[in-house]
This record gives sequence, C-alpha cells and structure tokens, in this order.
Amino acid sequence: MKNASPDLPSPALQRPAARDRDIDLTVARVADTLEEEIVLGALHPRERLVEDDLCERFVIKRHVTRLVLAELEQRGLVERRKNVGALVKSYTPREVMELYSVREVLETNAASRIKLPVPPEQLAELVEIQQTHDAAAQTGDLRGVFRSNMAFHRALFALSDNQALTEAIREYERRTHAIRSASLLFPHYLEKARSEHHEMLKALAGNDQGRLVELCRDHLVPARDAYLDAYHRRAGTTAGANIDQ
Repeated sequence: MKNASPDLPSPALQRPAARDRDIDLTVARVADTLEEEIVLGALHPRERLVEDDLCERFVIKRHVTRLVLAELEQRGLVERRKNVGALVKSYTPREVMELYSVREVLETNAASRIKLPVPPEQLAELVEIQQTHDAAAQTGDLRGVFRSNMAFHRALFALSDNQALTEAIREYERRTHAIRSASLLFPHYLEKARSEHHEMLKALAGNDQGRLVELCRDHLVPARDAYLDAYHRRAGTTAGANIDQ
C-alpha cells in the first residue's frame, strides 16, 4: 500500500490567496502611478478621481478601484468627501507650515545623529543613487527624479541608525508629496535640489555636522514656499495672508 501523501489544500482553496496577492500588487501598482501623477502635477489639488474613469483607464474592477483610493487616502494624497467623492489632497497654508515644521524637526534630528565621516561603502551607495538622480534630471525624466530623490533621502536618514525616526520621516515625507508638485516641474528648483544633494555628500564625507543639519533644514524650504506661492496665486491673496486658514 502506498504511503498517503501529506494533506495539501486543493487548488480551489489556493486560488483566493493568489487572487489576494494579485489584488495587492494591482492596488500598489495603480496607487504608485497615481502618486507619481500627483507629485508631477498631472493631477492637481482638489481634482476629482472618478471611480468609473479609473476602472476604465487601469482595466480594474470597482472594488479594486476603491482599494486604490483608500490606499491613496492612507498615504495622505487623497481626501474623500461626502457627496463629492475622492479629491487630490489640497492643503491650507497653515497645514503646509505645520507639516513642514514637523519634517524639519524630524530630519534635522536625524542629520544630527549621523556619525561623521560616513564609512566609504555607505557613502558610495548614496553617491550611486545621486548619479541616478543627476541623470534623470539632465534628461528631464521627472519620474526618475522623483523616485531617485526618495531613495537618496531614505538612504541618507537611514544613516541615523534609528528605525523609529526614519519611519516617521518617511511618513511625513509621503504626506507632503502633493505639496512637492509645485516645485518639481521647474528646472531651477531641480538644479537647486541636485546641488544641495552634492553638498550633503561632501558633509557626509567630512566632519561638519552643523553644515549637514543646515543643509537638511534648508532643503525643505523651496517645495514648501513654491506650494504656498501657488496657493496664494489661485486664491488671489498675498503670501503670508490667511496663514491660519
């Protein structure tokens, strides 16, 4: 008599798990695409994300579309309003200032914790990421700029060797993605960011902690101010007005 084979789940029982994985991958893929479009200004603050349009565009079912919108809401990129639907997140000047104040606290704290000079192998990883960022900027590949910029900052703040801190930085970085769209499209902002990255690399290779902290603080300002300028132009107000709204 042959030994009984070990009990295995039937193919029918395996399919739901496989479908769940497929759905998760689809949700992540579509959410990443829409996230890029928000950051790159293809989707604007307060623009509606219509479920029917997303279903048709990405060839996905309505329940998957709703999962995508929930994911974007969790990332801080979309807000959902009753009787309106999903809208690209729009921030008031007060919200922008508060978010960037938190980012400044987190990122300068991380910079102050990095042990200088950084070991050559860790510095080489950042240099390689920056080379990718440089190439994307020079060819006008804005998606490449966005992704390599995120990779640079994540590798940079990981050097603080504080996981809780780096996770908080990632969370608040993501929450300000919709704000960054006001600066990412302009060459002079890109060149400034690229130049500051290279200055950060010099500081990491040396022993000037104060300079590194200063660079990380100043690096936040252009995107914040560009969004505020764009907000005031749309609202017909002057910079500094209605800051509490």
